Amino acid sequence: MRAHLVQLDISWEDKPGNLERVRSLVEQANPDRGELVVLPEMFDTGFSFHVKQTADSDGSTRRFLSDLASRRSIYVHGSRTALDASGRAMNLASVFGPDGELACEYEKVHPFSLGPPGERESDFFPGGREVKVYEWGDSADQGLRVCPTICFDLRFPELFRQGLQMGAELFVVTANWPSARARHLRALLIARAIENQAFVLGVNRVGADPRVAYQGESVAIDPKGEIIAELGDREGVLSIDLDPSLVHGWRARFPAWRDHRLLTR
Repeated sequence: MRAHLVQLDISWEDKPGNLERVRSLVEQANPDRGELVVLPEMFDTGFSFHVKQTADSDGSTRRFLSDLASRRSIYVHGSRTALDASGRAMNLASVFGPDGELACEYEKVHPFSLGPPGERESDFFPGGREVKVYEWGDSADQGLRVCPTICFDLRFPELFRQGLQMGAELFVVTANWPSARARHLRALLIARAIENQAFVLGVNRVGADPRVAYQGESVAIDPKGEIIAELGDREGVLSIDLDPSLVHGWRARFPAWRDHRLLTR
């Protein structure tokens, strides 16, 4: 199974420009049928709190993701801002399958709550309440169950453990993770892989927005916590192969995850 991690220099609140740049990078990566493309958090606008302006109210980002998936018969793990019927903002991971159908939609559970009032993600995005998983691939032997997570979620291992209890074998972490805490990103991604005996894909952005700089360092990690491959601090696509038998084999030989005592499930 092959995944493509798109590390994007996101243009601030420039949706048409970002969609075109993603289209170009995916074309260069040239994914085959059934492969997985992963985009950073809020890839279409950057990490903006101008939710009335950046929300996907006209469905253009949703259509872009669906069309990209169906045109190449791939899975596209994207991200967008949306408003619900009450006007509440949602930071979403929207995943589309090879027929262009919505395979999964996860709302970020942990909005970033640090900073001055009026400048925190949690002031604009209340946050979701449900962990989700979806199936990537055609069968249990030749597929992986994927749990989507978003950026600040990475600091909350209980979310990942719940995903594991739901059968997750691959965790995807899409992010706008600042350069100032880049060491934390790498350490936490490795920890989540080790403790859940699962693949982890961390997909970050590069460049800068009006507040923060980002250095990328997108990475793929195997179920033992070993680095499969990683990108540096420039825009590009990291294409890697994932073997489902590595998860199954390691969990069978060393089933440490079964010995939990404090979980309710």
